[in-house]
Amino acid sequence: MNSKQLEEKIIQNYQGEEKMMILVFAQWCINHDLNPEELYLRAYPNQFSNIALKEAMELVVPKDEAGEIGDDTLLGVLALFGNDDLAFVVTEEIAKMK
Repeated sequence: MNSKQLEEKIIQNYQGEEKMMILVFAQWCINHDLNPEELYLRAYPNQFSNIALKEAMELVVPKDEAGEIGDDTLLGVLALFGNDDLAFVVTEEIAKMK
């Protein structure tokens, strides 16, 4: 594998993991009766449309069919990808729930 192929493989892996992070976020929102698109827009007001989030919304399941996603799990996943603004918004929502 040459360096160009390796670089492409690394990018593909990152993009796949990023999609999983977005899916975890979206499902967590659904599980807590929150609108993922509204929360995302609060965190990133200049990004009117997120294609990956829209794709994730097609994969989420109703909360009664979903597994539990812990608050700390979601915050940890967001931190791994440097989504500090989104983590801040999620933290605000967690505080409202308590």
